[in-house]
Amino acid sequence: MQTTSHRVYKPTQAYISATWAALAIGVIGYLVGLWNANILLNEKGYYLAIFILAMFSAVTLQKTVRDKQEGLPTTTVFVGMCWAAFFSSIALLGIGLFNADMFLSEKGFYGMAFILSLFAIITVQKNIRDLTNDDGTTLSSAYPGVANSLDVALETTDIVGE
Repeated sequence: MQTTSHRVYKPTQAYISATWAALAIGVIGYLVGLWNANILLNEKGYYLAIFILAMFSAVTLQKTVRDKQEGLPTTTVFVGMCWAAFFSSIALLGIGLFNADMFLSEKGFYGMAFILSLFAIITVQKNIRDLTNDDGTTLSSAYPGVANSLDVALETTDIVGE
């Protein structure tokens, strides 16, 4: 297996934090809006299922496109399924919102929170991939604030282990 060597620039800590913040704002906004929506429970389930499908398909698509770009083996069928799931989730949300009995401002809110979350999850995945070494280990700087938590957890384990 031959891999293509690409020069990967490491994202800055400010950029990493901004992408995590955008992801949190988008996901929390969408879910809080869905929780507070005055719609039937089956409609809430529909919008939640579409959201989960979109987030998963976006991460999977980003990974497969990046694998292909770096020369790692990917099957055409899997890449096609990723694209189909990604566009299906967007189409299903669009069709659902078009046919929904909601104010236009609510429809816009769900659409914008959805798109923000998609952009952010793709960018977070890209940052994590950029900070992953050849051994498959991701640097702790990919997760803002986690490095300090891990140090505390390790210290606690040392104390409990004694």
